[in-house]
Amino acid sequence: MIAIVVAAILVSIAIPSYSGYVQRARRAEATSALLRAQAAQERFFVQFGQYATALTPAPPAGLGLPTLTEAGLYGLTLAITEGGAGFRITATAQAGTPQAADSRCASFTIDHNGLRGARDAADADSARDCWR
Repeated sequence: MIAIVVAAILVSIAIPSYSGYVQRARRAEATSALLRAQAAQERFFVQFGQYATALTPAPPAGLGLPTLTEAGLYGLTLAITEGGAGFRITATAQAGTPQAADSRCASFTIDHNGLRGARDAADADSARDCWR
């Protein structure tokens, strides 16, 4: 009986811990997609002298990138900033996916200067914790 109680306590500690680990590991999907999109924007700029204004159309109309990450956990959006002299790409956890429950890192961003950002579910800055 004591063994069952000890096992139940260990499971009650291990499952949330494992779930948190998996959630953190899935964040790499967002960060790698953002870094790929940033590199694509820089290549586009070198070739065409301006930043692309769209993700999905093939060059020269856009970057030719999907709006969802590989496993579909995050949606990507592109915004042109500074009157066309800059950009910001955002990855937001998709509703209905396991990452939608990631309240610590609900969205990630990267801009033309390489500035990395992240926001939690309450829209507070969480870049330091999320871009590890």
